Amino acid sequence: MPARASLLSLLGAVLLGTALSWPADACAGDVFNRLRARGLLRVCIWPEYYGITWRNPRTGQLAGLDIDLSAEFARELGLTLSYVDSSFAALIDNLVGERCDIAMHAVAVLPARTEKLAFTRPYLRSGIVAITTRSQRAVKTWDDIDRPGVRVAVQAGTFMEPVMASRLKAAQLVVIKPSQTREQELEAGRIDVFMTDYPYGRRLVDLADWARMLAPGEPLHPLPYAYAVKPGDAEWLQAADGFVERIRRDGRLAELARRHGLAAIVER
Repeated sequence: MPARASLLSLLGAVLLGTALSWPADACAGDVFNRLRARGLLRVCIWPEYYGITWRNPRTGQLAGLDIDLSAEFARELGLTLSYVDSSFAALIDNLVGERCDIAMHAVAVLPARTEKLAFTRPYLRSGIVAITTRSQRAVKTWDDIDRPGVRVAVQAGTFMEPVMASRLKAAQLVVIKPSQTREQELEAGRIDVFMTDYPYGRRLVDLADWARMLAPGEPLHPLPYAYAVKPGDAEWLQAADGFVERIRRDGRLAELARRHGLAAIVER
């Protein structure tokens, strides 16, 4: 009973922003009920998201901004932390199907997702950047991209596909579909540049000695990134949103983003 009361107090303090615990008969959402019963916070991650939630293929270790922040969130709640491998394609099913309690892997707030999920306030904001090779002669700056003869690739099905289709006036748009990859096509010389977001661009710059990242003078189609939860539980959303507010206010977000090379996209 003391452990249960302590957890209830912690959950109440996080939700209300005070040191007061909820009364025993307070109305809590379904997620809080499960958290209290399990003593476990299940966090969906995409383990291929470098700098965010990345599993090192050599060591199996998880690292990234949202690995650190999810640990902070679980600590504040007084809960044990468990990760559930997910993806952007499986995100909605995993949350609605209650495989996890929250998705913490820099989820872009897109209209199709807001119809199915609830989001916290943003904590990151990333526009589109370009990746080319260090040996590329035709494309040395962002202004070189939209020119005749330049082949610009996007991954099929990403939001970058319609954005670049509408913006490119002179360059050729190349849509990359599996089993091809943008990296393979770039290294083979079949494209000159491809579009991605800042975290993925950082991965290539850090891990591939051939990669060079180009960014526009002004952010191109910047999107807010937030944490996502199953809709219909206002208390749980409020708790997650309060966490984001605290880490923005107390400097933890800025410090951890700097540590993981993401300071440039912290939401101001």
